[in-house]
Amino acid sequence: MSATILIVDDEDNARLNISDFLKAKGYEVIGVPTLAEAREYLRRGTPDILLLDVQLPDGYGPSLLDETAAWPLRPPIILITAFGDVDMAVDAMKNGAHDFLQKPIQLAQLEKSVHRAQEIVSMRRELAHLRRAQRQDLPPFVCNSPTMKAMLDLAQRAAAASVSVLITGETGTGKEVLANTIHQMGPRADKPFIAINCAAIQTTVLESELFGYEAGAFTGAEKRKHGLMEVADGGILFLDEISSMPIDMQAKLLRAIDERAFRRVGGTNLIHVDVQVLAASNRNLEAQIAEGNFREDLLYRLKVVDLHLPPLRERREDIPELVGIFIRQNNPRMGANIQDVTLRAMQALMQHTWPGNIRELRNVIERATLLCDDACIDLPHLPGDILQPPQS
Repeated sequence: MSATILIVDDEDNARLNISDFLKAKGYEVIGVPTLAEAREYLRRGTPDILLLDVQLPDGYGPSLLDETAAWPLRPPIILITAFGDVDMAVDAMKNGAHDFLQKPIQLAQLEKSVHRAQEIVSMRRELAHLRRAQRQDLPPFVCNSPTMKAMLDLAQRAAAASVSVLITGETGTGKEVLANTIHQMGPRADKPFIAINCAAIQTTVLESELFGYEAGAFTGAEKRKHGLMEVADGGILFLDEISSMPIDMQAKLLRAIDERAFRRVGGTNLIHVDVQVLAASNRNLEAQIAEGNFREDLLYRLKVVDLHLPPLRERREDIPELVGIFIRQNNPRMGANIQDVTLRAMQALMQHTWPGNIRELRNVIERATLLCDDACIDLPHLPGDILQPPQS
């Protein structure tokens, strides 16, 4: 999908020449001569990228930087400057301008600058798609026990304050679901939620995934790559399986969190970000520290708020609601019309020890939905290990 570019320039010939050039490159282009018209298009949410002259008949172009500073998805703004405006343009970039181009505009430079802005637009669209997918796939956070309700209250306070959070618990207890819940409860709900599984990424590429890299930083780095911490700017970075992060990478992460800034691999410029960091682990991090596998200073930096998710066997009152949620999710996807669970089937589910926790329960209900041709899930639809009586 092509980006829509709004050109704001009162010089008719310059505006038309730029417009023709960008249209030939496949962009949708709108041209206006005044700030008032630019504001109207911005109010409608029309432009993906803004190409903005500094001196306009009805005002000062860079004033739009201040007017849109609080927008969560402000379009990348490229300033068009005269020779005497260069110092101003540098200041404007510090205030959020994407780039500046000096008159007379070199079309090759224009194309590169617009292409970089287009990458940001494409990244935002992909993030919006991923967030929609995540909201559809992940179940809501269920908490019926007093312990879970107290933990959710603490999570809400952490979300409101945008502090670092460490989420611990066995595999399958819903750590990523809780992280998403924190995202949705706080002021960053409309900003990116970026998750990275530290155990699933090779040690040699984890740094470039997290911080990005510059073109030419290493063999195969043909163009600049934005790291996930940069992508998460304004939102939340969720570091799952944090205990798997190499010790040297932990030091770099600690510095990035403390300074709210980092350098891309192969780069020299500091990239400043505003990111709330959530981390999760199914291992005992204190034991990892004792073994020399985890930094104590990073642990204390991460657990400003420490949330522990108990295993499902310790929160059995949540099982009926979770079963209902999974049935409702499975019905349309699997063409089923299950309305209930028999009493004896629910009793079996309540008595099981659930070593795989919520993830195991979800898989059991998916299997039962597949096998059930009636309106109710019953014992024959459950796997054999669920039917075994619990051992004392």
